[in-house]
Amino acid sequence: MRILVTGGAGFIGSHVVECLVEAGHEVRVFDVVSVDGVDAVVGDVRDADAVARALVGVDAVCHQAAKVGLGLDLGDAPDYVGCNDLGTAVLLAAMARAGVGRLVLASSMVVYGEGLGRCAEHGDVVPGARPIEALEAGRFEPPCPVCGMEVTPGRISEEAAPDPRNVYAATKLAQEHLAGAWARSTGGVATALRYHNVYGPRMPLDTPYAGVAAIFRSMLRAGLPPRVYEDGGQRRDFVHVRDVATANLAAFERSAPGLRAYNVATGVPRTVGEMAVALAAAHAGPTPITTAEYRLGDVRHITASAARLEAELGWRAEIEFADGMAQFAHV
Repeated sequence: MRILVTGGAGFIGSHVVECLVEAGHEVRVFDVVSVDGVDAVVGDVRDADAVARALVGVDAVCHQAAKVGLGLDLGDAPDYVGCNDLGTAVLLAAMARAGVGRLVLASSMVVYGEGLGRCAEHGDVVPGARPIEALEAGRFEPPCPVCGMEVTPGRISEEAAPDPRNVYAATKLAQEHLAGAWARSTGGVATALRYHNVYGPRMPLDTPYAGVAAIFRSMLRAGLPPRVYEDGGQRRDFVHVRDVATANLAAFERSAPGLRAYNVATGVPRTVGEMAVALAAAHAGPTPITTAEYRLGDVRHITASAARLEAELGWRAEIEFADGMAQFAHV
């Protein structure tokens, strides 16, 4: 196939491009910056004329382009909605006109909000947002929304109801809805990949949008201990960017019309504190510090089951946490 990769010059997009090329696909990159050595069109996904040029002769689209980060300040909402949702709408409209019927969309775990919890009395529950007074008092675990008792974190599946809790999360869910509408209207195949905590080579550093692994690595390189928010017990699923790239490759094997969402995760939960310790050890740096600081909009636990992606498309993460972190500490 000839595949257009939007955002193909970025962190995840560049790895997706490499993976697709290695698998024998022809790739065209569409990004706001130029890319050497590949077929490329420079432009913004909100520019309908540029998108139309990029789609000429294309069989499928891998849509990675997005404004990332939490989007905690509502003043940023127009930028997030413009880049992520308007850009996706422009792309999908152009695909419909050009007769391009296959889409792989970079979505995110943030569409779920707080992860699944299990209450001893009420079974599986979805905790609500944590009140500020609890966070201020250092009570970080979200309670059962029914009885207020502490819950045991679980792994969330794709059937869970979405619960976006910040601007960025809302735009990622809107992208999925737009892709679903496009698929129903055109008979196209849309696959939404809900990335969990992606890390690895080329991860952006020292920006407001850098992931926590990149922020900790930057601290270690400066000779400083990683500063871990809350008590470090936040559970996440850290998945290597190379595994994310192979998930994109696998997604192009889908042929059934309509939208289907998949978690892209290892299925093995780790805490943010564990990740900080692993990076510090690999870097031979100072011991991480837990600060009890918090950010409104952050969720406590969000880990996933990747069973659907393995069962339906034969994908599973290959890079072990310890190996990936050891590599990441030195790239």
